[in-house]
Amino acid sequence: MSDLKRTALYQAHKQLGARMAPFGGWDMPVCYTSARAEHLAVRNAAGLFDVAHMGVLDVRGPNACAFLDRVGTNDVSRLAVGRSHYSYMLDEHGDVVDDIMIYRIEPERYLVVVNAANDEKDQAWLRSRNSGEMACEMRDLRDPSSGADMRVDLALQGPKSLESLQRLIADSQREILSSLPYTGIMRASLAGHDVFIARTGYTGERIAYEIFVHPDESVALWRTILEAGSHIGVKPAGLAARDSLRTEAGLPLYGHELAGPLHLAPYHIGFDNFVKVNKAAEFIGKQAYIQKAAQATSKLVRFRMNEKGVRVPRLGDPILDRRGRVIGTVTSCAQDSEGYLLGMGTVEKSAGVEEGSTIHIIALPERMPEPLKPFSLPGSRALMPDPATVLTRFPPKK
Repeated sequence: MSDLKRTALYQAHKQLGARMAPFGGWDMPVCYTSARAEHLAVRNAAGLFDVAHMGVLDVRGPNACAFLDRVGTNDVSRLAVGRSHYSYMLDEHGDVVDDIMIYRIEPERYLVVVNAANDEKDQAWLRSRNSGEMACEMRDLRDPSSGADMRVDLALQGPKSLESLQRLIADSQREILSSLPYTGIMRASLAGHDVFIARTGYTGERIAYEIFVHPDESVALWRTILEAGSHIGVKPAGLAARDSLRTEAGLPLYGHELAGPLHLAPYHIGFDNFVKVNKAAEFIGKQAYIQKAAQATSKLVRFRMNEKGVRVPRLGDPILDRRGRVIGTVTSCAQDSEGYLLGMGTVEKSAGVEEGSTIHIIALPERMPEPLKPFSLPGSRALMPDPATVLTRFPPKK
């Protein structure tokens, strides 16, 4: 454990009684009370997440837009100042390097947020392509060399997030924050801290914010937000709730619904609208991506187990049709707001699985038993599938 990195909030998490665990090379809080309580806090009030393990890059200069359009699939040229969008980086084979968020904070300056586990890999990949006519300045905002520009991410998510932030923001900026559109970003003074506030997040909540603050000020801001929102139910929330919330919302996780052992891409998971194959700029991997998309034979579905109390399916567990034929694979599963297990998985397009279909899932034990003939001896046990119902790909918007 000693080689795990820690965010500036590590001691604050310990003081709150957090259960810590490794994630992407970092020692992060899994939960403070229970994943379900923190999940419901986000859905009913607000939850505050430490996401300072995420990579934050500053890309700037006259070539910044052209560079990001070259390495990203979304159309950066159409991104207005004060807005953000979701995008992908693909390699030359059209496969996913990572999914990213791009925030345009000035005409020639962008914040790029990458996954914690991919941070070093992503930076190396970007720097290897940052040359020639499209070269621009790129800095790691978690590195002390960035000085006063250093930034890490805190996420305040849930319907009472805005009310909480309004108590802390400068009076002159309160109305701007109230009218900040979804995907918008603004610079602000929050409890005296110089921050960027973006209306984005990874929980499926529409009233949701990510706050980019200097790491030296992150502990003070974390405590101030929790104190200011305690009377309306704002709670600290860990990685377990973050996972169950994003799964309930149908959002992908790198290594599960993106890339990973199943080599999943945006065209598999219903996110191909973030790949602008018709934009003016030619992005890396475009032609290979188009070819692979045309040949895709599987799709991602969202499902809910029909009964409570069943074993939790994990990444790699089989999905069966009613005759017992394997038609797909579970990618994620967690408890939803009503206490049922809700998950995602890939299924063959030819299987005809649609919203309302019944599928069957075998939650494999962590340690598979030795091969045996399950029906040869009285009292022996066989693995039985549990039924689940296919939901809409994404939950209805609130």
